[in-house]
Amino acid sequence: MIAPSGRQFEITSGDQRATIVEVGGGIREYAVGDRQVLEPYPLERMCDGGHGAPLLPWPNRLRGGRYSFDGVDYRVELSEPARGNAIHGFMRWRSWSAAEHTPERVSMAATLHPMPGYPFALELSVAYELGEAGLTVSTTATNVGDAACPYGAGQHPYLSPGEGTVDGCVLELPARTRILTDEASATRSGSEPVEGTQFDFRRARTIGAASVDAAFTDLEREDSGRAVTRLTGTDGGCVALWVDESHGFLQLFTGDSLAPSRRRTGLAVEPMTCAANAFQSGDGLIRLEPGDSLTTRWGVELL
Repeated sequence: MIAPSGRQFEITSGDQRATIVEVGGGIREYAVGDRQVLEPYPLERMCDGGHGAPLLPWPNRLRGGRYSFDGVDYRVELSEPARGNAIHGFMRWRSWSAAEHTPERVSMAATLHPMPGYPFALELSVAYELGEAGLTVSTTATNVGDAACPYGAGQHPYLSPGEGTVDGCVLELPARTRILTDEASATRSGSEPVEGTQFDFRRARTIGAASVDAAFTDLEREDSGRAVTRLTGTDGGCVALWVDESHGFLQLFTGDSLAPSRRRTGLAVEPMTCAANAFQSGDGLIRLEPGDSLTTRWGVELL
C-alpha cells in the first residue's frame, strides 16, 4: 500500500527522529525519545490542517485569489472557496523528491512551473537537518524564469503539548502586535497591540480555553536575531520554535476547527515571511528577480 503522504524519508540523530514526506515535502513527525516535539499525523492518513507542510510561494490567504504585480492583474484558483480565498500557495499536494538524503539530513526539492495566475518559475528546496540544536529547516527559492516574481515563504508545524490538549500548556510568544482579520474572508483588516488583551503571551502564561487563529508581528528578538516561541506541556517538556530575521510574522492556531480527534491536540506556530494577503498588500512580500535565490530558516527543539 502507498501511504497517502507518499514516500517517507526518515532522519535520525541520537534519540531524535523525524519523518519527511513526498507529498507536500513536509514533516509528518518529529520526536525526541518517546516525546513528540511536533504533533504527528498517522502514516495511514492524509495530511490534515496543513500539518508540517511548506507554504509556497505564499503562506496564509490571498483574498479572492487576485493580485497585481508589475502592472499586470492575475487570478489564481480558489483553494478555499467557502471564504473566497486562495490559501497556502501551490505546493501542499505536489510530489517532492529527495535531492539529498543522509542519516541526519534530507533535502526535498520541487519545481514550480509557470501556471495560470502565476506565470513564474521557481526551483524550491526545503532541507531538514537534525543536530544538537534540534531540527533546523532551511527553505530556498530560486527564480529560474525570465521575469521578476512575487514570493513569500511559510510552514505549518504544530507544536506538541505532550499528553492531552494545549489547554494546560504554558505559552510564551514574543509578539507585540496582533493582526486583525475580516470575519468573512479571514484576511487582514487592521492590527492592534497585544498589551492589555487576551492575546498577550509575551510573559509566559497558561493557554486555558483561549481560542486563537491569528497572525502576530513586531516580534521581540534575541541578540542572535531570532524570535523564539515556547510551549511548555503539563509534563514539563518545553518545545521551542525559533525563526530567523526573514520571518516577520507568526500565525498561531489552537486547532479548534479541526476534526474532533485532532482538536486542540497541538498548537500551530507557523513561521511566515509575509502577512496574509501579502500579494495584495505587499506586507512583507519578497520580489525575486531572475536568478535571485533566497534561503530562510527556522527550527524547533525540545528543551
